[in-house]
Amino acid sequence: MAKIFLTRRLPEEGIKLLEEHDLEIYEEDYPPSKEEIIAGVKGKDALICLLTDKIDAEVMSASPHLKIIANYAVGIDNIDVKEATKRGILVTNTPGVLTETVADLAWALLMAIARRIVEGDKFMRQGKFKGWAPLLLVGADIHGKTLGIIGAGRIGRAFARRAKGFDMEILYYDKKRNEKLEREMNARFVDLDILLKESDFVSLHVPLTEETYHMIGERELKMMKKTAYLINTARGKCIDEKALVRALKEKWIAGAALDVYENEPEIEPELVNLDNVVLAPHIGSASYETRSKMAIMVAENVLAALRGEIPPQCVNPEAK
Repeated sequence: MAKIFLTRRLPEEGIKLLEEHDLEIYEEDYPPSKEEIIAGVKGKDALICLLTDKIDAEVMSASPHLKIIANYAVGIDNIDVKEATKRGILVTNTPGVLTETVADLAWALLMAIARRIVEGDKFMRQGKFKGWAPLLLVGADIHGKTLGIIGAGRIGRAFARRAKGFDMEILYYDKKRNEKLEREMNARFVDLDILLKESDFVSLHVPLTEETYHMIGERELKMMKKTAYLINTARGKCIDEKALVRALKEKWIAGAALDVYENEPEIEPELVNLDNVVLAPHIGSASYETRSKMAIMVAENVLAALRGEIPPQCVNPEAK
């Protein structure tokens, strides 16, 4: 029987697969502190963690028996993978399973900010609606507009497919061309500056790297149309949040919709008071179906590692 530490309770479908092992689960709704993670990892064979958990050498040193760090996320920027590899610890993630669900949420955010749905909901709940009026909560059309996609990976491509029904022109920027996207969606590969200048909606779908950190800052925001909207379901640190606040307050752009933040779970205080931004609490993959599939994938990765196999979603098989 292996010992496994989970930094949060996962959907039951994943827990059931691990029942034969000794599970220790951090049961709070808020992230554990580093000290709590270290205490939980001590003497464990496997660690199941979230994107909010920073897993570094200090955490890994808490258990010389640690065989696997299974991240309940597609991103792995919270884990020192090089250090894990050096120690012979396998690292896994949950790619693919959340692609369509995150793309759905990105579209929900786009539509919410363009059509001022959140403002309208608040307006109704406050009892302010006195009847139809020509200029009441006028927003922006979506159909026929230009959509700029930054990052043409799985989620970026899924997001692009949803634009087809809105008869949008699609621009995309990535480190490399995606000819399949160009053929299927008639998308146009452009550099970042052109995308920012020409798009009515700009949506981020990139991992967090040295190159993507603050890739949207004051310079980039000032390039965008004053009528444009920015959507981020990627990583919070891809946007300079202080610059975004200025852009929204000074109307450099029309609005923004965010599911991720630069210093999660903290948020730039001034964002909370702005009506031209929609704020979601990092729920991109939060459908029951997808979160359950992620839990199953995490459990299967852990079980494979405990059997001495390379897990299906291993990002560092060389650690074996």
